Amino acid sequence: MAEEVVKVVPQEVAKGAEAPAKEHKTEAPKAHAEHKAPAPKTDTSTTKAEAKPEHKNEAKGSDDKKVFPKKTFSHGQTTHEVSAVEEKKAPVFVKKVSQFSEYKLFNKWSMSDVYVTDPSLAKYINLDPIIVPHTFGRKTQGRFAKANLNIVERLINKSMRSGQGKRKLSGKFIRGRGSCGKKVQAMQIVERAFEIVEKQTKKNPIQVLVNAIENAAPREDITRIKRGGVAYSLAVDVSPMKRLDEAVKNIALAAFGNSFNKKVSAESAMADEIIAAANNDIKSSAIKRKDEVERIAKASR
Repeated sequence: MAEEVVKVVPQEVAKGAEAPAKEHKTEAPKAHAEHKAPAPKTDTSTTKAEAKPEHKNEAKGSDDKKVFPKKTFSHGQTTHEVSAVEEKKAPVFVKKVSQFSEYKLFNKWSMSDVYVTDPSLAKYINLDPIIVPHTFGRKTQGRFAKANLNIVERLINKSMRSGQGKRKLSGKFIRGRGSCGKKVQAMQIVERAFEIVEKQTKKNPIQVLVNAIENAAPREDITRIKRGGVAYSLAVDVSPMKRLDEAVKNIALAAFGNSFNKKVSAESAMADEIIAAANNDIKSSAIKRKDEVERIAKASR
């Protein structure tokens, strides 16, 4: 019985293999007939020999960008143009274009070509075009609203402070060169300082100021923590807003500290401080303060 079973199984398999073959043979003439039926309706001008080269050209043209029409987006750029732009350069951030881009600071310096290389500070360094950096506090209402204030006006406001507060700067208190509360006088000091910066560096002084802020902004600081009656220092990262505040404050204080009880004018001292900080020079008081803070924080890790 076992032998009969073995013989029956190949026969069934053979029948199953022959059945599709027969069906294929029976369907083949139908397909051929259907292929022949529409032949007279087609145009006799195009032969099979001519159809094959067209098919080859289409296959070759799939790799060619000029064969198929370019798909356009709603803003007017094609896919190939977008890919070409992305391959050429990949910007770190996208700058918002203002409708007042033709305005210049003090009618002298443009802010449209100023860029920020530090991604963390790009959101908080405001470079909106403005002629007179005096907004009368309109943009400082609310939490983090001072990020809407122009960076040059923030430097002017820091220049009007009466002193350091808790600690002295180089062993002396800074009294703002008599410009406390006198914003017009502080604006004139900053304007003359920018003229000196432009004359010495041959660059846009706003760009030099931005570079100085990026170099003078501390990245790490310490905080006091008390646990179980024991207080100790702990290193922490500094937020971007705090980094910007500290950098602008140190630049303004260093400018007036270097001109305190000296024949050096306030605008000359501010210009020298901005140039030194932009070059990351150790002569800058703001750079010294940043290195000191980061050194203490590194020891408290």
